[in-house]
Amino acid sequence: MYIDFYFNRLSFIILICFWLALLIQLIYHWGVFSKVSFFKNKSRKKNDDELEPVSVVVCARDAYEYLVDLLPSLLNQDYPDYEIVVVNDCSDDETEEYLKDIERRETKIKPVQLHQHLNFFNGKKFPLSMGIKSAKNDLLVFTDVNCTPADDQWLRSVVNCYKNNTEVVIGYSPYVRKKGLLNQLMRFDALQFALQYLSAALNKRPVLGIGKNLSYRKELFYRHKGFTSHYTTSAGDDDLFINHAARGKNTEALIDAEHGITTMPPLGFALWTRQKSSRYSTIPAYDGTSKAFLGLFTWSHLLFYATFIALICLKPAFCVAGKPVLYIPILVFFFLLRYVSQMVIYHGASKRLGEKGLLPGLLFYDLIFAILTPILRLMGRMKVGVE
Repeated sequence: MYIDFYFNRLSFIILICFWLALLIQLIYHWGVFSKVSFFKNKSRKKNDDELEPVSVVVCARDAYEYLVDLLPSLLNQDYPDYEIVVVNDCSDDETEEYLKDIERRETKIKPVQLHQHLNFFNGKKFPLSMGIKSAKNDLLVFTDVNCTPADDQWLRSVVNCYKNNTEVVIGYSPYVRKKGLLNQLMRFDALQFALQYLSAALNKRPVLGIGKNLSYRKELFYRHKGFTSHYTTSAGDDDLFINHAARGKNTEALIDAEHGITTMPPLGFALWTRQKSSRYSTIPAYDGTSKAFLGLFTWSHLLFYATFIALICLKPAFCVAGKPVLYIPILVFFFLLRYVSQMVIYHGASKRLGEKGLLPGLLFYDLIFAILTPILRLMGRMKVGVE
């Protein structure tokens, strides 16, 4: 058997790119994402006398319909000592009246009423800062108004992750499962994104966290001067702060499908893509290592599919034993190698993060986001569609 190379420079260059993209993708899946897929929770469950007081901080703007679902589930948490700080960010609906009413009945509720915006702070950063300032406890836990704890053990699950030197706990919040292709796409994207930032935390190279399921110490917030380093950016109240403040020695990942917290999905494709663009708009402000970590996966993902399709369409750069027909099966073999690797890793991750029903459409969703994610990243970079 012999290998005969044609002098088809374009095909050969594309082939080299295909191999490089495949290698990078396999390294990410087996060397990085496998930390989540094969994760074993070794956190010791703390006794009540070991659980330090917690302040749950939530920001709300015109979110009355969400608060009537969220606050009862937070009040139902099986935790010995905690408060719920709810920042009403200039709402025009019934939020203020509802918070005043529930404050009279529930001593754990601590409303913070804001009636005007500050121009020099954008997005949630000012109301969130006011909520943190108003919290009486050093240990802070954050979530969003459109989230709901799965059960009464969520707070315990978060705090159990804290060890002697822990200052940050990064968690995951899957979207509520509903019918329809858009819901499947949102959930797959959330899972794929979580694999990146949770595996980074498990590998002691934290990149970011999401405010739907996040915890850090108040002292850490003040030590890093809050959001002042990026106050001109509308987004980034969660990921930018974590990117600047989290380190390998002070950060733990929360991976708990049983006692997690879920998020209601955005209403429509346009709103979802705006939210994604806002998320990606903060990446240029990340440190260099984080940008390289996220970017290398995104662009190698796109390069893998682009070069595979190009190699199928173009004249092969080589043939084996004088038979070019073997070229296609060889390409398909290595394509399937990545697909099977991805299936194994995503199967384990789905179990540990509480996602269901995504694996049958894995190949389709993966191809969609190989194209869509770079587009959304570029939109975020150019501030197109950013909220």
